Amino acid sequence: MGKIAIVTDSNSGITQDQGRALGISVIPMPFYINEKMYLEGVTLTQEEFYKRLTKNEPISTSQPSPGEVCGLWDNLLKEYDEIVHIPMSSGLSASCETAMGLAQDYDGRVQVVNNQRISVTQRQSVLDAIELVRAGKSAAEIKKILEDEKFESSIYITLETLKYLKRGGRITPAAAAIGTVLNLKPVLQIQGEKLDAYSKVRGKKQAKRVMMKAMKEDMEKRFAKYVEKGEMCLELAYSGSSEEVEEFKKEVQEVFPGFDIHVDPLSLSVACHIGDGAIAIACAKKVTV
Repeated sequence: MGKIAIVTDSNSGITQDQGRALGISVIPMPFYINEKMYLEGVTLTQEEFYKRLTKNEPISTSQPSPGEVCGLWDNLLKEYDEIVHIPMSSGLSASCETAMGLAQDYDGRVQVVNNQRISVTQRQSVLDAIELVRAGKSAAEIKKILEDEKFESSIYITLETLKYLKRGGRITPAAAAIGTVLNLKPVLQIQGEKLDAYSKVRGKKQAKRVMMKAMKEDMEKRFAKYVEKGEMCLELAYSGSSEEVEEFKKEVQEVFPGFDIHVDPLSLSVACHIGDGAIAIACAKKVTV
């Protein structure tokens, strides 16, 4: 059996320290703040990011340079036979497509997984890949397994403010103004490739109820057979302070007793577009070996 390295990016929510503990490589996503580049989790902490965001400093997302990606792969291939590279969803960033193009020069030794995951669901794919390596699967087999199950996940997100959606051009200034006056909170969803609208309600409390109801329906219908087998993972993610999500976790635990709920900060690539105070509930099927 060949030695296989696993690579992901910081959009998975996996920190550099956690990556080292898991025995994987985590590429930090680059950000530009006032035209100066920072790397998520390396030269830019969550706290510093939100401090700069609330000051309305110009922040833009980017993707790792081809040189950085290939440099990491080249170093890993001195020790490993193959690489499984798990980037964020191709529907949310060009970094996946870039990696797929770069991998063509590696004669099949680098397999890029395009399984439409982000944040806590992307993290689950990394944990699945680790188990598949232990089970003796090849890089190509791991890529196929993860991509075959790419739609076996679900994410619902609600926001504290519409300001960042307006700034990114996702809603009009007029819609943002009306929404703010009426205390409208959008519930967004990721069911595969991209972020879409799901519902619009009055107040954060109602938005959380809508998210839990939607997740309950997913668990009871879409993913019922996996729930019966104990193969579904339930996760929460948040932007900014963890206090609100800890309270939400208690509510979710009551609706979903028996689930071990994992909680992570939202990756900064997502937080950049939706701002502070967002909360997400997600589920993902774990791969069984």
